Amino acid sequence: MRNSIEFEVFGQYALFTDPLTKLGGEKLSYHVPTYQALKGIVESIYWKPTLLMVVDDLRIMNPIRMESKGIRPIQYGDSKNTLANYTYLVDVRYQIRAHFIFNPHREDLAYDRNEHKHHNIMKRSLKAGGRRDIFLGTRECQGYVEPCEFGAGQGFYDGYGDLHLGTMVHGLNYPDETGKKVLERRLWQPVMKDGFISFIKPEDCTQVSTIREMEQKVFTAQDIESVDDLYDQMGGE
Repeated sequence: MRNSIEFEVFGQYALFTDPLTKLGGEKLSYHVPTYQALKGIVESIYWKPTLLMVVDDLRIMNPIRMESKGIRPIQYGDSKNTLANYTYLVDVRYQIRAHFIFNPHREDLAYDRNEHKHHNIMKRSLKAGGRRDIFLGTRECQGYVEPCEFGAGQGFYDGYGDLHLGTMVHGLNYPDETGKKVLERRLWQPVMKDGFISFIKPEDCTQVSTIREMEQKVFTAQDIESVDDLYDQMGGE
């Protein structure tokens, strides 16, 4: 696929929080990462507001296992000690395929649209382990990335069949990505087939609800280093 990268992300723990479990102050992870969580990982590898990152496919390599821990959450308005149970995924490893497109709602950044240079910087950033820290759902769950061939190797769920995962959060629609002045939430019903999940595109999600009003971020040429300058700093070809 054009402008694509394929990589493996792994870590000791992950917490892709089911929002329904946060109401009581505790957290329970989804069984698999959300589209939004994987998009965040791709953006930690390389991101500029000129681009929109699109996650295409996910492959779950290790068995889905969970572990609960007693956590003392930060208390901002109460000095009492509180103990909460957080349930994490353990020993996670995923293969991901993603690509980028130019953000059609950022015509103000049209000067930064150099497909070849962005793609090369992205691949170099992946080989270096990302330009920012990689987190698996939450900050306390450190992750690591490295290039791979998507679909290669043996996965735990090879030949497993279909596994319906119920209703999950797909992701969030930000004004920078939609051109609308609202923040929206997307839901969907994924099915894992032999360990693979193919994501529908954000615009194809039919279960969308508004969270609140929000303005698009403003960027100027002074705020953003051009891809040409960044490419030269990384040694060009």
